[in-house]
Amino acid sequence: MKKLALALFVCFFSVAPAIGQSVESNLIDAVTLYGDGQVARARDILQTLSKAAPDNDAVWYYLAQTQWQTSDQEQAETSLKKAIALDSTNFWYRRLLGRMYLAQNRIDEGEGQYEALVKAFPDRNSIAYELLDIYLAQKEFDKALGTLSEIEQQRGISEELVRTRYDVLSAMGRQEEGVKELEKFNTQYSSPSILSMLGDYYLADFADSLAQARYTEALALDSSYVPAILGMSEVYRHLRQTLDPFFTSEDIPAATKNMYLSNMMRSIDPKILQLHREGFDRFVTETLEIHPADSSLLATAGSYFFSTGREDEAGPWFRKAADEYPESLGQTATYVQYLSIRKDWKALRERSLAAFDHFGELAFLDYANMANYQLEDYDAIITNCQYLLKNHPKDKNLCLSAWSMMGDAYYSKGDSNLAFKAYEKALRLDASYAPVLNNYAYYLSVQGKKLKKAYNMSKKTVEAEPDNATYLDTFAWILHLMGKDLEAKPFFKHAMLYGGKESAVILRHYATVLEALGEPDTAKVYRNQAARLEAQEKP
Repeated sequence: MKKLALALFVCFFSVAPAIGQSVESNLIDAVTLYGDGQVARARDILQTLSKAAPDNDAVWYYLAQTQWQTSDQEQAETSLKKAIALDSTNFWYRRLLGRMYLAQNRIDEGEGQYEALVKAFPDRNSIAYELLDIYLAQKEFDKALGTLSEIEQQRGISEELVRTRYDVLSAMGRQEEGVKELEKFNTQYSSPSILSMLGDYYLADFADSLAQARYTEALALDSSYVPAILGMSEVYRHLRQTLDPFFTSEDIPAATKNMYLSNMMRSIDPKILQLHREGFDRFVTETLEIHPADSSLLATAGSYFFSTGREDEAGPWFRKAADEYPESLGQTATYVQYLSIRKDWKALRERSLAAFDHFGELAFLDYANMANYQLEDYDAIITNCQYLLKNHPKDKNLCLSAWSMMGDAYYSKGDSNLAFKAYEKALRLDASYAPVLNNYAYYLSVQGKKLKKAYNMSKKTVEAEPDNATYLDTFAWILHLMGKDLEAKPFFKHAMLYGGKESAVILRHYATVLEALGEPDTAKVYRNQAARLEAQEKP
């Protein structure tokens, strides 16, 4: 199947501990290797050390970690339990065992391990929170509330604790009790976050006056706090009052407003966005009414509408930013990227060529070629590639890409001779370049020519990328054409695991091989799948 467009030299060293070195020295070496990502080598050293020093708990602990990383879970647990037996007072050993249990979905054992840790190490701040997370994940809300109370008794009340308690109580259907906890906290420790949570609750409960009071308190503490600003905008909408003068004031610079809007987009919780969407839309549009030509605000508006799933509404803002600031490479690039995502091929080609002429950035020519390919303007692709070869003859990667694209374009035009000449020139630059090897091999197979050459080229691609469904299909299809259907079948089966089922071409190829092997029923299944995919692709 066609696909568009270091050598690694590994040295192997002995892993056995050097004669005369101490256990501690070899242990340090192993831990260093583990930290560097050489897990297998570290494991081999530690396994040798565990025999030489079976009473060293640290050896067993690090051996357990390397075994875990190399998917030997049973041995990892055994090694870790030996470390704990040698030193049962070690917090890190016992916590790792709890994490192993949880990772294997042995929830009861993991939970029990953590509960024992909390009792044994009450001064460890993190472990109680980890146990709390376990209870929350399992929806054991009563236990979660108990743990929250224990943490609060030991360390005092905090914003994080009261927010978590509110969430737990809400999940238990006791939201009003949770609100009382928030109000209680607010009487002692004012917080924009807690105040905004209260405002959101009252706003959802149609208590607009209470909501406005809490948002006002929050903004008095932090005038730029996003949830409070959005909440207040909704209060204004409910009460039919004027929008926050911060956004409608002409005295406040556009850059300052854009900073706030950008911060909102980055930090806002999706739930809050949905709750206050109308208000947020109004922030964006009314700010742009006051600053209609500010490049940053135009880009922010486009990003906002795009990120909230309204791509059609985003386009005019991106286009206006590019038109208003033709010298801005960033604004032009953003609009070009938007057009490629939207698959507006004609507009993409026009913009990309104009941008290339203006800025001279080769990336714009790539976008133009992408559009030309979709528009089946193969002559334009060839012209662009010839330009690259003429003006950048010493740039190997650029020339490789150009010859590759030219080969694809010539073949699409029906000129296989020129296509194959282009591929040959590409392979002189890089004989292992998989996209060219695959396409060249596939096109030879389509023509039924030079199948041995096609086989050798395709074999290189599957050796380089054994999970690439496109390359697997090409290789298997060539095997079929060579009368080797039994050899082809496992490659097709492997392709099915890595995206092959999403290609009608691959499915039909596989069906043909199955029929040749005397499996018509299975072949029919794959042909039907191919037909469904083709039907979905039709306009």
